[in-house]
Formats: sequence, C-alpha cells, structure tokens
Amino acid sequence: TACFLMVYGGMDMAQGLGWNRDANTTAPIAFQYSWFIGVMIGAVLAAVSMTHVPKWFYYSLGGVLQSIDAILFVSAPSDYASILAARWLGGVGMGLITVPFVIHNAESASSKYRGMAAALEQYGLAMGITIQVVMSAEWSWYSDFEMNTAHGIFGIVFCALGTAFIFFAVESPVFYLRKNNEQMARICQSHHVPNVPHSNANACHEALEEAKRYVAEASSLSLGEELAQSVLPFIKLLFCRCLVAFTFSLPLSTAMAMSSAVNDDDDDWPTIVWGILRLVGTIVTLLLVDSVGRKFVSLLGLLCMAGLMLAMAGLFYNIYSLDNLYHIGRISLAFQFFAGLYVACTTTYLGEAFGMRVKPFFIALIVCLEQVIHVIVIVSFPSGSHAMFTYFLAVGIILVISMITFAILMPETRGLTLRQAGERFRRVHNVQAY
Repeated sequence: TACFLMVYGGMDMAQGLGWNRDANTTAPIAFQYSWFIGVMIGAVLAAVSMTHVPKWFYYSLGGVLQSIDAILFVSAPSDYASILAARWLGGVGMGLITVPFVIHNAESASSKYRGMAAALEQYGLAMGITIQVVMSAEWSWYSDFEMNTAHGIFGIVFCALGTAFIFFAVESPVFYLRKNNEQMARICQSHHVPNVPHSNANACHEALEEAKRYVAEASSLSLGEELAQSVLPFIKLLFCRCLVAFTFSLPLSTAMAMSSAVNDDDDDWPTIVWGILRLVGTIVTLLLVDSVGRKFVSLLGLLCMAGLMLAMAGLFYNIYSLDNLYHIGRISLAFQFFAGLYVACTTTYLGEAFGMRVKPFFIALIVCLEQVIHVIVIVSFPSGSHAMFTYFLAVGIILVISMITFAILMPETRGLTLRQAGERFRRVHNVQAY
C-alpha cells in the first residue's frame, strides 16, 4: 500500500527539485518548497494522533490527499494556484503516510526481513524520482500534451493502486497489545507470521510473546525515562537520516543539467541513467540489508558519496573547463547509485531507534528536519559557479564527518528484535560493522 503511494511522493519531490519542463507553473520558488512543508505538516499530524488511530486510516487519508493532488494536476495543468494547492495537499498526504509506515513496518515485520520491508519506503521514492526524471528528460518542449498532465495521470494510477491495497493492510499486534486486546493482536500476528507449514507452528506464538515483552518493557518506564533513553538515538539519527536530503537536492539536479547542456549530448541517456541508478542502488540494498547488514551497506554508500561529492567540489572550482563539466556529469551518475545504497538503510534505523511511546514524535521530528534541509537549500541556494563549489565542498565535509560518526556510533541491528535493536542504539558506541 505505502510503496505505491511513495512512488507518487517521489515524483512530487523530484518535480520540486528541478525536474519539470512546465516552467510556467514550476518556476516560482514557493512551488518548489511547498511540498516539503506539507510533508512536515502531515508528519506532525500523524505523530500526535497515531497512538489511538489504526494505520490504515493514515494510508487512506494520505492516499485521498495525494489523489486530489494528482487530479488537480490533470484538471488544471497550467493554473499556478491549483498546482500549488495540489503540491501542499500531496505533501501533507506524504507526511501522513511516512510516519505510520515506519512504525508499522518496525512493529510488524519479522526480524529476518525488517530491513527489506523498511527499505521499500526509499525504493518507492526512488521509483517515483526515476519516472519524473526520465519523463522530464524525454519530454518535448513542443508537445501539446503538458507534462503536468502526465504527472497527474501517473499520480492517479499509483494512488488508486495504493488505496486499493489498503484492504489487505494488517495492523501491528503492538497497536492492540497497548490497548490490552490480546485477541486482536493474535489475529494480526497470525497474518504477519502464518502458522503453516508445520515448521512454523510456533512462529506466531513466539512473535506475539516477543511483542508482549516489547510492550511490557516500554510500559514499565515513565515517559521521562523513555525520553531520556531516546536522546542518544536521536543524535545518532541526525547523522543518519538527515543526510538523505543531501543525496537528492536542487544543486545536484542543477549540476546534472549543466553537464548535459554544456556537453550538448545528442541524446538524454546520461540524465536517464542518472535517474535509474538511484533506483538500482535501492534494489541492491533491498537484497543486502538483511544478509550483509545495515551498517556495512550504509558505510559503503557514505564513503563513496563523500569522496564523489568532494570530487565534484574540486571540479566546480574551475567550472569554465568543459572537461570538468563532463566529469561532473559522470561522477553524478556514480553518486546516485551509492546514494540509493545508503538511503534505503535509513528507514530501518528510523523504526528501530526509539522507545515505543515516544517513537512517533521522534520519527516525525527527524522527518521534519530532513524536509527543513530541503527548504533551506531551495530558498537560500544562489546561482553561480562559486555557490556550487561552496555547496559541494560543505556537503562533502559534512558527509565525511558523518561517516566517521556513523562508523563509531551506529549499531548493526541485522536479525535483532526491536528490544535488542533499541538496546544497541542506547549504547554510546558501536564499532562493529558486520
């Protein structure tokens, strides 16, 4: 359900970060940052209410808002006021979906597959980014069919699919255990861990007992104690999830566009591959995150991103060299692949880090900070070669510092229960990488 809705969210995000040919409606800066502020609003609304409301409600409401967004793009593709309203609604819908999805996945998925299930968030976003980037690269300026209309049609299709699959969504057993409704919790758990075949006869019971221990342990703490325990995990997640905003940004889109324009390629294959490689990276992580582990894959992605970002900064120092612009485009391709490797691991960590009662608020805060970075870059980023050099150098340094911090502080949580993962997050350092 959420994965289909994430795809349209990825299209909306890419549209606000430079990938749209309908300049008459997308040039104003308010169009670019509106979706990100909408995500913040939706995340906060979800956080303050989701303890008492089942997850399907947020998926439904988010899907409806995204559907309205898509319908507005189809019905009024050239009307700026309508398109801007659509962006706001789509952002709120995305925020309403993101926080419940992270928690729902963390509480429901088996320890053996939690990483892969969580990575579907970034896989869906990457799929949407790919569609929007490819569509923007291939769109003809002379087409009578507006790109905003095509954007909306894709949105209607994905929102319809996502909303239809809500029928198959099963609530987390933790949600009902917190309400002392063990019968419903057992029913939900039986859907997540079927009792057949015979080799899995005890799997449902064991999973439910672990969920009970998780709820009992969290309930035994006061709210103040749980807040205190979540401070260190929050700091760690700042050096993890918030870096996602630097992996797909307006300056990166501008750099790719500059490289393509100056080198005057006869075709748009570099831009298309640029969009696809991020998706490929997330697919690789889907396959590795529960076998090789979250930390090793994340560190590999961070290390390569930091080196490539600093390399682009060095090339932007002499932007008047056509060879430099050519190499910037090729380095950008590699950067997006390793960005896909990294970002798909962050959702898993986000769902594992915090205590049960404070989890919605800390996840929403992290999601909001991620969007704040996007808004700051959009609003304050000036044009010019010196600005590009400064941005890439600063982000490269941030990535290097974050990589070192990540290597020391972040735990490897492969195969652990939520309780065990939470214990590791509360340690000051976790040097083990595999």
